[in-house]
Amino acid sequence: MEHALDNPFWSALRTIHRHVAVEAGDVARYPADHAPFLGVASAGVEAAGAFEALVAPGESVYLLGVAPEIPPGWTLQAFRPLAQMVCDVPMEVADGPGIVPLTEAHRADVLALTALVYPHYFRERTMALGRYFGIYQDGRLAAMIGERLGADGCREMSAICTHPDFNGRGHARRLTAWLSNDTLARGVQPFLHVSHENTRAKALYEQMGYRIRRDIGFWSLRRA
Repeated sequence: MEHALDNPFWSALRTIHRHVAVEAGDVARYPADHAPFLGVASAGVEAAGAFEALVAPGESVYLLGVAPEIPPGWTLQAFRPLAQMVCDVPMEVADGPGIVPLTEAHRADVLALTALVYPHYFRERTMALGRYFGIYQDGRLAAMIGERLGADGCREMSAICTHPDFNGRGHARRLTAWLSNDTLARGVQPFLHVSHENTRAKALYEQMGYRIRRDIGFWSLRRA
């Protein structure tokens, strides 16, 4: 039986994000201002008509875990698979500055930080997909983390980033440990995705207690 984490975009769009999903048959996507992600029910889906209905000319979207046969007129580019990591047990949370919930009042700060260090997948309304938290120092958003994908029993740690002016202070570690523990305390398993090329972050997560569940396929899909 397929696990929800084997097809993360589809799983989220059919469960916790069903209210924002834009669907056509066995294909669903996030609104473009939420995330550039599209999911399919299975690799065997006949997707040509759904793609036409859901993806605008010239637009690129991303698939994770499952990709169907691609019809003529579309380009599917495979990236190196991502490391999908999960956390099973609570971890130590280092002392540090206070962690605050990020709300609409912080949107400009969040968008400025993600545009600087996490620009590829964060959109104007990504914060509507889950809870986000940050650390402020000297009146500036120094680091942040949030929830994005998920399904019943699991939730993704996402947008883990630090402003370059505040690197080396342990903010990402503190935020990741804090939100992972909060998620576990609610009976939900934290998970995250990281590029194998991002060796520093991957090593940090492993050191903290995350383990690799699997390598998971990652693609971009572009309509001509």
